[in-house]
Amino acid sequence: MKIRAYQKDDAPELWRLFYNTVHHVNCRDYSPELLDAWAPLEFDFAIWQRKMDTINPVIAEMDGKIVGYTDLQADGLIDHFFCHVQYQGQGIGRFLMEHVLRLGAKRGITHFRSEVSITARPFYERFGFSVVTEQNVPMRGQILNNFIMEKIVLPN
Repeated sequence: MKIRAYQKDDAPELWRLFYNTVHHVNCRDYSPELLDAWAPLEFDFAIWQRKMDTINPVIAEMDGKIVGYTDLQADGLIDHFFCHVQYQGQGIGRFLMEHVLRLGAKRGITHFRSEVSITARPFYERFGFSVVTEQNVPMRGQILNNFIMEKIVLPN
């Protein structure tokens, strides 16, 4: 497995990965209506392209296939963190999170935060994140229940 930089032409594959992960993994904790609001089938792809270009994620690849992606913003925000539905439980999430935490250390980031789904909460907790607050986010006529989580590390 390797980490590589995002390229603009990755956006379509990242959309498919995001969509399928939301609909096939997060379905354990959210209704079909909410999943459709979170990752709608009909979506303006230009909005997604701009989002990916803005957050500039890192890509996890295995044998040339994109199996996950995440980002780390300058203020410590992890905006997106998704692993391919067919590669769940194979260490990709751990690999990506360890990368993010190392990258943060190099950048001097001591406060990491993310808005985390019910499904992802236990994963984040395993890496020392704790819940700051639970929130209900309006999303295309639905309410998405998730958590603001943070991890504070001591500076080196």
